[in-house]
Amino acid sequence: MTSQERKPLIDKIRRLPAQIEALVSGLNATQLTTHFLAGEWTVAQNVHHLADSHMNSYIRCKLILTEEHPPLKPYDQDAWANLPDAQSADLSTSLTLLQQLHTRWVIFWETLPDDAWSRTGFHPANGVVTLDDQLRGYADHGEAHIDQITRTLAAG
Repeated sequence: MTSQERKPLIDKIRRLPAQIEALVSGLNATQLTTHFLAGEWTVAQNVHHLADSHMNSYIRCKLILTEEHPPLKPYDQDAWANLPDAQSADLSTSLTLLQQLHTRWVIFWETLPDDAWSRTGFHPANGVVTLDDQLRGYADHGEAHIDQITRTLAAG
């Protein structure tokens, strides 16, 4: 990707925390923790997952930048989403984490030297992963969860 192609993706990373906060502000515990769609996570699980997932990705990005082709550890996102902390209607900590993490992540992306974008890591499920792949994937990941939260709330 070129730097011009990366800018809108970085902006998606920048905007996500405010978009999520706008979607969930004012919702009550029932709206946050009810499975309105079969087979889908609750709104709360989605928000907590975004914090968990994006923390994992941020660390993967740092590993890719600072190590030679590091292994990238997968995790069971469904198991994490079923932990008590990911089912809580109190979203304040995850929203704060997401905001602060994305602030750091944007700085990371915007200060990355041009020659670093092609650095790689290895993910057992995804194979070779570049920093461009991480940026593209997690810009899209945030949008996918905005869509999932919106559909969940519409079904409630």
